[in-house]
Amino acid sequence: MKEKFRNLPLRIKMAGISLSVNMLVFLINIVLLLAMNSMSDKIDTVYKANLQLNEISAALNDVQDCMTEYLDTKTSDSLENYYMSVQTFTELTENLDDIITESRQGRMERSIKSMAEKYLDEVGQTVDAKRGRNVEKYRTRYEEATRLYGYINTYIYSLNNEQFKENSENYREMVTAFGRFEVAGNVIMIVVIFTTTLLILRLTTSVIKPLRSLTISANRVAKGDFEISTLPVNSTDEIGIVTKAFNKMVISIQDYIEKIRQSAETERELKEKELMMETHLKDAQLKYLQAQINPHFLFNTLNAGAQLAMMEGADRTYEYVQVMSEFFRYNVKNASRTVTVGEEVELVDNYIYILNVRFSGEIHYEKEVDQSLNDVEMPSMILQPIVENCVKHGIREMMGDGRIKLSVYALDDTACIRIEDNGAGMDEETIESLKSGRPAPGKKDSNGIGMDNVYARLKLFCGTDDCFSIESDGPGKGSRFTIYLDK
Repeated sequence: MKEKFRNLPLRIKMAGISLSVNMLVFLINIVLLLAMNSMSDKIDTVYKANLQLNEISAALNDVQDCMTEYLDTKTSDSLENYYMSVQTFTELTENLDDIITESRQGRMERSIKSMAEKYLDEVGQTVDAKRGRNVEKYRTRYEEATRLYGYINTYIYSLNNEQFKENSENYREMVTAFGRFEVAGNVIMIVVIFTTTLLILRLTTSVIKPLRSLTISANRVAKGDFEISTLPVNSTDEIGIVTKAFNKMVISIQDYIEKIRQSAETERELKEKELMMETHLKDAQLKYLQAQINPHFLFNTLNAGAQLAMMEGADRTYEYVQVMSEFFRYNVKNASRTVTVGEEVELVDNYIYILNVRFSGEIHYEKEVDQSLNDVEMPSMILQPIVENCVKHGIREMMGDGRIKLSVYALDDTACIRIEDNGAGMDEETIESLKSGRPAPGKKDSNGIGMDNVYARLKLFCGTDDCFSIESDGPGKGSRFTIYLDK
């Protein structure tokens, strides 16, 4: 039997334990409830007779009062009240015993019923005499009815006292019995609680014991102690299944523990190397991107051309070549360091000058610069590729109507640089491509510096993705490029 119980499913075990305990408590409660109801019925019986006499006395007073009211007022309402009180009094007195007995209380109850019948007869004759205007008769009957009313009240009072004395004795006996019952009930409940506790402990031991062992072992594993023995499996219920799975898990952990330690050691070494390299990562990325814009040879060539133009007296050619030389010297000088906003704006001025020489002044250029922000630092070669993007993909085909505006202004603690054009604009796909740091298809600039290069170097310099925004109201409505730098 014990072995069969151990192999039952866990839910059936718990349901059986709960059902057994609840049934035992239910049966005990039923017995106690029946006993308490019996005691309550006896207590109700003790005072039922007194309550009946009090109701009869109240009904008798009501008949007397209603009769007197009718005799005084002789109204239909008072007559109706009289008949209703007579009916109530008659119904109550009919419940009195009229059996001949040697009991004093029985004789008094019989006398009350007899006098009540005679009283109602006298009252009825009194009312009839009043209605018939027989003054002499109704006075005689009224006096007789009043006399009987007094006798009945006296008998009711005496009988009520007799019954109260008897009921008081019965009540004291029942109170004593109820006290003994209460003590017996408390003893029974204590025994039931003790027995139920023993039963629950005995029935749940077979369920809780293996679960406790499993919990202790699981806690040891949770704390990192994997050198534990497998647990014995004594049942095929849910706990037995979980124990088997736990044993397999422990064996697997022990098999792989050495590999885990080796992996942890390797990861630690890699982490140390990663930390050593992390401080150099941004500088290396920045230098790698800026290495694309390092035109030493072209700068030297243009510088030689400018000197030749000056010696030959070609002033416009000299100015043009000189600006070109300054443009590329800026690249050589600042290829691997940060520059100021003022230097970047000057580079844009030179670039626009070069383009207007090439395209006969077709590009209209405006700028609004807050001079207090000229010393704010930023990566080199940022603004020129953006302007070149505006020219190449925005206003090149506008035949002299293209406009570019450069604005430098302060916004709280941020220096903002905005470049906007009135050109072809961009669709959402192109904007998202540029924001993600990937060049849009077919949108690489002639100098080899794409917008992805600009965005990547800005993120490295500012340490955030929110340093650069690209906006356009749609194709044909121009574009806006805004850079946000810490002042």
